[in-house]
Amino acid sequence: MKILICNPGSTSLKFKLWEMPGEKMLAQGRVERIGMGGAIFAYACPEKGAELTQEGLDIGGYTQGIELFLKELTGPAGALDSLEQLDAVGFKTVLSKGYKGVHRLTQPVLQGMRDYMTVAPAHNGPYLEAIGVFQQLLPGTPLVGAFETAFHRTIPLYRRLYALPWAWSQAYGLEKMGFHGASHSYVALKTGGKGRVVSCHLGGSSSLCAILDGKSVDNSFGLSLQTGIPHNNRVGDLDPYVLMYLLDRGMSWAELNRGLTKEAGLKGVSGLSGDMRDIQKAMEAGDQRAQLAFDMFTDAVKRYIGAYAVELGGLDQLVFTGGIGENGWQVRQRVCQGLGCLGVVLDEAANRALKGEGTISAPDSRVLVRVIPANEELMVVRGVVACLEDRGEESAP
Repeated sequence: MKILICNPGSTSLKFKLWEMPGEKMLAQGRVERIGMGGAIFAYACPEKGAELTQEGLDIGGYTQGIELFLKELTGPAGALDSLEQLDAVGFKTVLSKGYKGVHRLTQPVLQGMRDYMTVAPAHNGPYLEAIGVFQQLLPGTPLVGAFETAFHRTIPLYRRLYALPWAWSQAYGLEKMGFHGASHSYVALKTGGKGRVVSCHLGGSSSLCAILDGKSVDNSFGLSLQTGIPHNNRVGDLDPYVLMYLLDRGMSWAELNRGLTKEAGLKGVSGLSGDMRDIQKAMEAGDQRAQLAFDMFTDAVKRYIGAYAVELGGLDQLVFTGGIGENGWQVRQRVCQGLGCLGVVLDEAANRALKGEGTISAPDSRVLVRVIPANEELMVVRGVVACLEDRGEESAP
């Protein structure tokens, strides 16, 4: 069975072709700077020894980007003889009203994504566009969405609900959804599905997850991907009356939306960038606002770890994943400082030296501290196969 996984962003596309059930990656590709000029296309097929990169391309939209990858996939350096060999295309979809599992992307499921466009505009918009392109290019191929909320269906109701008027919650489905499910479920898998684990997915978008015996019991995201710790350019947790106050002072909804989703977070505080690498360079040069952004971010991570340790009744493993979690030894060091009360003792030399997966806790640490590189695509492709084989992975709305 050959499954293509597509991960669209606002100006990018990423692809991986898998051979299942052997879980072998046959080919991968990415298209960057779509619609921006000077686009970049990269493709690799290990079995054919093929690897290429093209820069300075004019790729105006998703259709051109997808066609470019599919052409390479079936060309001389391709992993397929024809597109008819594709058994399905899977997507790491984010949010659909009434659908929290792995689903064939039927019209009701797609309508659920449209219904939540105001909640996840930066995510649902690109996915709907890319799905539409595949519907046109591969009309006979099943399209499947593995929704980010799937892993968080086990969060208890008393943690999912907001203390809103009951009628509002019931009428509009207002509750914490939880996201980054593919990443956190991979952490649950890698940690053995046992014990008390806090998973820290830290990157451009960040979240923490409390995992008990392999199941999600809390997540720092809420109804939207705005909440939790500060993100690269999104605000994170916010007193709702800040918005009321700004509206009362004449700020428009459009200004609020742009500020909260484009100009806030690490970028807003530092005044420089939402990229942690840029912030750390500025810190080293003595930039105080960059230092403030770093401190706010790491303190928020630490605060959620403490809260989740209490919810779990203790902590057995603390895991860092995502771009910052995997590569940012300074962030990991700062987060772990002061967690000795939970039994966390960091091996600072191991933390600095680690590349890739490994353990960074000291031998006398009661909590195992690990770095686990994310593998979201693997969890998505497994869900897609289970859905196609109808093994109960597809949840009812």
